[in-house]
Amino acid sequence: MTRAASIAAFLAGVLALMAGVFANSALQSLDEVEQRGRSDLALASDRLVSGLFGYRQFTVELTLDPRLHAPEDATDPMAAALLRAADISGALDFVLLDPDRRPLASASGSGAYLWRGQPFVTRALNGALGRGVGIDPRFGRRVFYYAAPVFAPGGGVDRVLVAILDLEAIEADFRGSRPAIFMSDDSGIIYFSNRSELVFRDRTLAADHGPVQTEDETIAPFVRHRIWDVMGHQIWRVSAGRYLPRLALHLDQDLSVIGMRAEALIGLRPVLIDAALQAGAAGAVLSLLGLVILAVARQRRVLARANAVLEDRVAERTRALVQANASLRAEVAERIEAEAALKRAQQDLVQAGKLSALGTMTAGISHELNQPLMAIQSFADNAVTFIDRDNPETAQRNMRKVSDLAGRMARIIRNFRAFARQEHEAVRPVDLRQVVTGAADLVAQRLDRHGVALRLDLPDGPLWVLGGEVRLQQVVVNLLSNAIDAMAGSDPRAVTIALRGGDLVVLTVRDTGPGIEDPDKMFEPFYSTREIGEAEGVGLGLSISYGLVQSFGGKIRGENAPDGGAIFTVELQPAPKEPAS
Repeated sequence: MTRAASIAAFLAGVLALMAGVFANSALQSLDEVEQRGRSDLALASDRLVSGLFGYRQFTVELTLDPRLHAPEDATDPMAAALLRAADISGALDFVLLDPDRRPLASASGSGAYLWRGQPFVTRALNGALGRGVGIDPRFGRRVFYYAAPVFAPGGGVDRVLVAILDLEAIEADFRGSRPAIFMSDDSGIIYFSNRSELVFRDRTLAADHGPVQTEDETIAPFVRHRIWDVMGHQIWRVSAGRYLPRLALHLDQDLSVIGMRAEALIGLRPVLIDAALQAGAAGAVLSLLGLVILAVARQRRVLARANAVLEDRVAERTRALVQANASLRAEVAERIEAEAALKRAQQDLVQAGKLSALGTMTAGISHELNQPLMAIQSFADNAVTFIDRDNPETAQRNMRKVSDLAGRMARIIRNFRAFARQEHEAVRPVDLRQVVTGAADLVAQRLDRHGVALRLDLPDGPLWVLGGEVRLQQVVVNLLSNAIDAMAGSDPRAVTIALRGGDLVVLTVRDTGPGIEDPDKMFEPFYSTREIGEAEGVGLGLSISYGLVQSFGGKIRGENAPDGGAIFTVELQPAPKEPAS
């Protein structure tokens, strides 16, 4: 009896612990679910209110249109203004009423509707903005009304402009989302919900109440539900089909700005499952502990032998884990070394591609420097001659030309040295416009040699992106070089570089060549459509450019233009604007 009583007491303790764990876990989860639910409800409410407020502002501004003050017999200007407003805003209709609530004009051409009993029209006639929700019999849809007063030039309300907005079109963006949300008007009728079974139900009618036939629609009673208050949380048990949760947390929010009340039903099934799992785990642990204690009490000798066996197994498993850990550390070290080698190889590959391009441009750079040097020598000799002839003005002009040519040589050498150096700096703000102009200077002589016209469509000021100046310049040089090679047998030969800012900074390079033969393979290393010896390079330019652009968090793609030629597009992240000092 003592042993049986002890077992019964132990089992009762296990059940009590499981109940405590279940209740504590469920209550803690309820607080988190309520916070998330209120955020979701506020977000959905803000989306609806913001959408309606845009129409509200548009309606108020439309009342200032002078065509709405036309004489009553001149309906064509008024109807044209309302039709244009409906086309621009997407509203179902705009109706203009006289002070006796008679329609003067409408965007749809059908203004015949009984406006006399509408309180929002009364509010507009009193000089304030009116709002309402209901069923418009002309369209047979749920609509939201804004009624704005149209003031006469001398003061006073001359007419009323009513905007009719399609609630069902707005609701389509919400349908099927979580959690279940419904919004009712001041009388409790639900006109907006992401669950269609809740629309046209009256929150004030009990579930056992029969349907109510109104002038516009049959209003059903609210779904059958029971309410419990659990530690300040309102819990509903709902019986309304598969698309509404059976057990839900109920939240509400007053939307006085549009005269509605928003409510949400957040399913608690995950909360209960999680709490049950935690309670089951706690019960299992405690039950296991009881079984262990019972086994210890009954079989001490067996447990001693089992402990010895267990210690041997633990020692064996420990040795295995130590060996596995050592192997894992060795593998990690190998992977780290391999990644470092890969990064070095990638850097060497980028530098090799850059040096290859520099080798291609060396003859051109020599030619570009040779011309200014010869011109400097000529202008300098002439300046000496003009000084000897006592003509300082002409000599001064020659020396200015010498200075300009020296500056041009310095710019060429500076671009050449910047392109040749290895860049190890992290991603930082870079002026992409300056990068493009520098790359154009580097390939200018090659463009002239191949008879290629370069067109630059650049913004007037700097365009800052996140990247590396030298690496970005290599990307542009690679794209220009590929374009030059691709147009070897084309006529005419032209390359267009365009820059556009926005959410993403977009650089496009377009040529007039034959296009891309295989777009799926163009970024693979060593892929080239040209015969060996036909053009300079080994097919690494696009592969290197692809890796560089990706390292900046950008994208690069190539495609054939509809009217011929290839278009390469580079999308880069704009640099964040720094506050002015």
